Amino acid sequence: MTIPIPEDTPKWLSKATEPAADTSDTLTLARTLRRAMSLTATPRQAAVLVLFGGSPEADPAAPGGLPADAEVLLTQRAATMRQHRGQVAFPGGAVDPGDTGPIDTALREACEETGLEPSGVEPLAVLPKLFVPPSRFDVTPVVAYWRTPSEVGVVDESETERVVRVPLSALLDPANRFLVRGSLGYQSPAFQVDGMLVWGLTGGILAGIFKAAGWEREWDHKDVRDLETALADVGMTL
Repeated sequence: MTIPIPEDTPKWLSKATEPAADTSDTLTLARTLRRAMSLTATPRQAAVLVLFGGSPEADPAAPGGLPADAEVLLTQRAATMRQHRGQVAFPGGAVDPGDTGPIDTALREACEETGLEPSGVEPLAVLPKLFVPPSRFDVTPVVAYWRTPSEVGVVDESETERVVRVPLSALLDPANRFLVRGSLGYQSPAFQVDGMLVWGLTGGILAGIFKAAGWEREWDHKDVRDLETALADVGMTL
């Protein structure tokens, strides 16, 4: 679902509101499992905030007009968490009974996790749901522009280890991009930045948006690394 976008929304973000174009195993598997899951049970609902910040002015010399200061807000889950421990993710979480929809859920959870000021965030699109098997969540990505950035940081150390504003230039650097292969043989887009490995659903969503928005730079799609080894390289584990 695309939301009516104000005329002053950065043009470089216009195509980032389209459904992820990535065809990696990660997103394909998530969509397939969601269809299968819907036949046997009702998944739990969740939403994540895919929050991009940066200058409103596009850079005509850059792919997709991406400005040099463009960034995305990511979190790293605490190593003590029962599920997805230590993983890098977008801010977000489960739907609460009082939430009015995925945008409300994503903003509320982002505020609770990072201290984000919701009034400075401009939601742009609600992307199709993706199923996460370990937690049995149907996750709705909400793409937004950080029009008025606010101070962010770890709010609850028992849930979140880091809150990071990651430059898109670092994620798009071909030297930081590769694929990881899990023990079951599936592959996921991966990014190694700031001592973190971004992979799985988060990596798949980012890779899809980068491709759809025209921001992508040529990188080595044949560079496939073992997931556990790649995680160990940055001090992380499954």
